[in-house]
Amino acid sequence: MPSLAADMGQDEAREGAEPAAAYGLPADFDVTTPSPARMYDYYLGGKDNFAVDRAAAEKALAVVPDGRRVAWSNRRFLVRAVKYLAGNGIEQFIDLGTGIPTSPNVHETARAFVPDARVAYVDYDPIVTVHNRALLESAGDGIIAVRGDVRYPLNILTNHAVRDVIDFRRPVGILFVAVLHFVTEEEDPYRAVAAFRDRVCPGSYVAISHITSDGTDPHVVSAIQDVYRQASAPAVFRSRAGIERFFEGLRLVKPGLVEVSEWRRNRARPGHPDTLRFLGGVGRKP
Repeated sequence: MPSLAADMGQDEAREGAEPAAAYGLPADFDVTTPSPARMYDYYLGGKDNFAVDRAAAEKALAVVPDGRRVAWSNRRFLVRAVKYLAGNGIEQFIDLGTGIPTSPNVHETARAFVPDARVAYVDYDPIVTVHNRALLESAGDGIIAVRGDVRYPLNILTNHAVRDVIDFRRPVGILFVAVLHFVTEEEDPYRAVAAFRDRVCPGSYVAISHITSDGTDPHVVSAIQDVYRQASAPAVFRSRAGIERFFEGLRLVKPGLVEVSEWRRNRARPGHPDTLRFLGGVGRKP
């Protein structure tokens, strides 16, 4: 798919153009505020980002020079987690805070194991939803993209399109990958995770990855917080204990809550520890 961000940027250069409406986005769609999803796309080498996103991302990379590697480590954690879940009988997934599409996607990974796997992609950023819907035109039945916010879990759980694809009477894989650290304590991310945990049936899984303050230099924490304070969502660092709390009511599968680069990795990882620590784990509902 062509770069929507690049196309919109060209449209913005034309006098009187209305790029947001032209692409089916809300009329008040804001391209002047950095978006964590588009910044993440930039870290991964994507093209669906704006100048404001790239400028903010470069500020983050100035204090986390291995930031691109960290982003890819998190992406690979997602792929390994989906493979693990599909290999353990999970045939349907809800990917929350999916971000700009990056291959392999959840449905591509899952369908390599379960050809008719069903996936609901959910993100609150309208440009992400536009991209996902364009991507899914050729994905076949059972794959949808809806706009939704993890801070309001019941809106997602009662969404008719989600319920048409996901059968909550059967085990589901819920993916909170690199999204909960954009939810503040006041917005209660634990309530959001609990809402999904309580809705799914036994045998379901919850996968979570999250930046942590434990082992991350305080200067790095402060600098990243400053960068994302100007974005559409803040960066919220939590302790290891705070991240483990998301798995209450679940049984962590081996190897537990570890660096995303180490979760069920087949070979030892060479090199130095990452500047920004990123923990990941998968829990099963008994």
